[in-house]
Amino acid sequence: MRMTGNTIFITGGTSGIGRALAEQFHALGNTVIVAGRRKALLDEVATANPGIEGVTLDISDAADIDRVAAELMRDYPALNVLINNAGIMPFDDPSATIDDAVSRRILDTNLLGPIRLTSALIDHLKAQPRATIIHNTSVLAYVPIATNAVYSASKAALHSYALSQRFMLKGTGVTVQEIAPPWVDTDLIKKSGDPRAMPLDTFIAETMKGLATEEPEVFIEAIRALRDNPGLSEHALVDGFNAEIAVNPIPA
Repeated sequence: MRMTGNTIFITGGTSGIGRALAEQFHALGNTVIVAGRRKALLDEVATANPGIEGVTLDISDAADIDRVAAELMRDYPALNVLINNAGIMPFDDPSATIDDAVSRRILDTNLLGPIRLTSALIDHLKAQPRATIIHNTSVLAYVPIATNAVYSASKAALHSYALSQRFMLKGTGVTVQEIAPPWVDTDLIKKSGDPRAMPLDTFIAETMKGLATEEPEVFIEAIRALRDNPGLSEHALVDGFNAEIAVNPIPA
């Protein structure tokens, strides 16, 4: 993607990967608008980064998405980059009863939120000379973690959606990129300094380099073996991955 001269909207932009991306793009001179549910956190980001704007948004609420999309197109007519970053990662156990309300919240946030928001803005983005849609999925889109089964499924579905969307937007001025983070030390689950988690600043530095290319997927080299299609070896790969995690579980 083009790294400067953009007007960028980032969901889930008050913490973690979303905030770090917002600050990096802002430092490059882009106009950046971040979204989040809590105004206090939006104000905190804006105060720390004069020039970044904040918009309250509940990405799990279809009506709120429509409201914000209309405001964005009205207030930021040059908007040309959408970063679907907001996500939640509750733990679950697919061998037991799963709370349906939690599952619905995960899917509304992680999957339907990006689909709805992109749909609401797609005609506006197609009208720009050049535009980019970025979906933040996960390495777990390729190799699920059994302790977060619904989360993993939501990210696999978003990856699939990105593939279809990229194909359907061929011949337009809109490109689709996907970020597939490994375990990054943020509050998505629990920021703990676990040595298995990638430091946020390291992840962002590598990701910004990847986004500067036209590569459809941007991922850290360390996860390439997990990204590569395991084919018929998928079951052994998933079992081995989860067995290793089970020995030293991710803190809930």
